Amino acid sequence: MKLLKIKDNSQTGKNNFWEIGRLTSRIADKTLGQLERDGIFVFPERVTETEDITKDQLILQSINDTFRTGNVMGFLGYGNERLIIESRFGGEKEDYFFQYILERVLDFPVIVDLKTDADQNNRLFNFLLFLFPHYLRTAIRKGLFKKYVRNWYNDGNVKGTIDIGKHIKLNTPFIGNIAYSQREFSYDNSLMELIRHTIEFIKRKPYGNRLLVRVKDEVRLVVEATPCYEPYDRRKIMEANKKNAVRHGYFREYRALQRLCLLILQHQKHQIGSGFRQIYGILFDGAWLWEEYVNSLIDDLFYHPMNKGGMGAQRLFNGNVGLIYPDFISRSTDPRVIADAKYKPIDHIGNKDYLQLLAYMFRFDARAGYYLYPEAGNTEDLRLWMNKGSTYEKNVRPRDNVCVTKHGLKIPVEAENYEAFVSKMRASEKEFRQAFL
Repeated sequence: MKLLKIKDNSQTGKNNFWEIGRLTSRIADKTLGQLERDGIFVFPERVTETEDITKDQLILQSINDTFRTGNVMGFLGYGNERLIIESRFGGEKEDYFFQYILERVLDFPVIVDLKTDADQNNRLFNFLLFLFPHYLRTAIRKGLFKKYVRNWYNDGNVKGTIDIGKHIKLNTPFIGNIAYSQREFSYDNSLMELIRHTIEFIKRKPYGNRLLVRVKDEVRLVVEATPCYEPYDRRKIMEANKKNAVRHGYFREYRALQRLCLLILQHQKHQIGSGFRQIYGILFDGAWLWEEYVNSLIDDLFYHPMNKGGMGAQRLFNGNVGLIYPDFISRSTDPRVIADAKYKPIDHIGNKDYLQLLAYMFRFDARAGYYLYPEAGNTEDLRLWMNKGSTYEKNVRPRDNVCVTKHGLKIPVEAENYEAFVSKMRASEKEFRQAFL
């Protein structure tokens, strides 16, 4: 077993990757979209609609004699080679920050006590399982999935196409029934059956019921919609879903759920990594997780437009022109504050980031803007006062009423255990909120 751990938003010498050379050659300088097509599961699924991560982003970018990582965290494998991309705030033993942010945003169970190679495979499999409630809840918001199916009957109420062969087989001598089939619009279809099989599979896990209780209403709806469920039909249902992927754009949430269910049922823990020609793994968008986590801290103080859900859309210009989604708009209008969540080191916030935030501030008549970023040190807030004047007239000087602040949430890097880390994080969160109270 060959394992390498690296950090997000960092550069690592290529000589460190020699033990996982086969895996590295298959992911280096490949885009997120390419890896997704190779079978890597990416969360969130709608990466094309985020600003911080796109399908064109390179997971492992080659720069001279180093590889650079971005905002993505997760696990990748190929044969007996493993690559773990941790958060840059992870300690020597465990990445408590990654676990904490998953717990806060996605309500993940605590799974930080996995250290051996076998445990790494379990961890990868567990991540797929733990994502299921989130994807199920998101899909069910669209309503139960319904499509046309062909059902077979043998009774006296003929409504469809008579099946001569079955009729002769079942109704000789004739006793009044007729074998026929009918195409019906039904909730009990191959996709809903696939979801049901996944639910029943998770229920058999030691933590299954604890995991599913968070979506008990959604689980009940699926169970009620699939009266024809039979455990021995799993293979047939899986094959039917492989051949008939959900394609309609309106049901994209079900497409993501369908793919997740197939991964769970196909790659049970003893199967993960068994194929030496297949890349496998799961990647998380750290920028998205950070933004949602920050929202959980300040949602009572700020509006949070969401480009993925199309909620809270704003326009730059009259006539419905210039669609924008500022990360955070203060609920208070006096003064109005615009904030932008950035999962970047403080030194990497600049250039286009400045232009974007200032454009949002100008649009909403805000004189105060914030970059909300995570940091491991004790760096004080950096206040940047906007200039006025021109170098041509030699009258450049700072304004006294327009300011952009880089405001960091201090992440404890070292902690004795996860409970101690959580305690320190709570204290940091209180301090972080003070800037807006």
